[in-house]
Amino acid sequence: MNIPRNIALLINPLHQKALSVGNEIAMLLREKEIEHSIFTTTWPTDFVDFTEAWIAGGDGTLNYFINHYPQFDLPMAVFKGGTGNDFQWMLYGEISVSEQVERVLSATPKRVDAGYCNNHLFLNGVGIGFDGKVVQDMLGTKSWSDKLSYYKVVMKNIFFFKEFLCAVSNESFNWGKKCLMLSVANGRRYGGGFHVNPEGLINDHLLDVNIIGHIAPVMRFRYLPLIENGTHGNLPMVTYLKTGSIHIKAGNIIPAHADGEYFDASEFVIECLPGRFSFLY
Repeated sequence: MNIPRNIALLINPLHQKALSVGNEIAMLLREKEIEHSIFTTTWPTDFVDFTEAWIAGGDGTLNYFINHYPQFDLPMAVFKGGTGNDFQWMLYGEISVSEQVERVLSATPKRVDAGYCNNHLFLNGVGIGFDGKVVQDMLGTKSWSDKLSYYKVVMKNIFFFKEFLCAVSNESFNWGKKCLMLSVANGRRYGGGFHVNPEGLINDHLLDVNIIGHIAPVMRFRYLPLIENGTHGNLPMVTYLKTGSIHIKAGNIIPAHADGEYFDASEFVIECLPGRFSFLY
């Protein structure tokens, strides 16, 4: 017996793109006479009356959702409604809203892994060091869609970000040197299109660790585009491993982000949570 669908449609009210996408989704659901409720500024305290949650927003909205509802266990879908839409891209690729609605309505729920770092859940990844500093410096700008501000911040940090000494370890791995950045990724892409982890799978029960060691500032112009494009795997300053958990300890407070959401710490304890959430894709 099929249970009638009742969809909680959660929309990021602070992003015009999310509001537009959410309105289009709602129109399509009304046309199909599928029961749904729309939430913008106030989100539900529980989902007891719903069969699933559809989220219109970017990676930040999705990250907010999983951290606001860490025990959520209904199927989810995420629609491209933000500046960074990496997780949506990993699930659905380049697709229109109407095409994605059709795909989600016909999909069987599949489990995907999540990560956990210093009390933060994440789906895409954690960036520590250079990209964490970029996120920190962007906090004062109006929007990540302000490309000029973004490139100014990146250029500044290419010249002036100071590498940091850190120790990276688990039960079978030890590494300790100066480091430009570390990415601990669940999927293949984060940061609004950076293919930092081309080997990543969101359902392999493992995280992918990329350690980018020393790169002199003048050489960062050469190598950072390779990291963005996912062609950095064979570079001599890159160390890569797959693992279920990793421990990173630095000598001072280091800027970081989880799915683009800024935080900082001197120590990072990161683990994979296999099959933690369910998505319709």
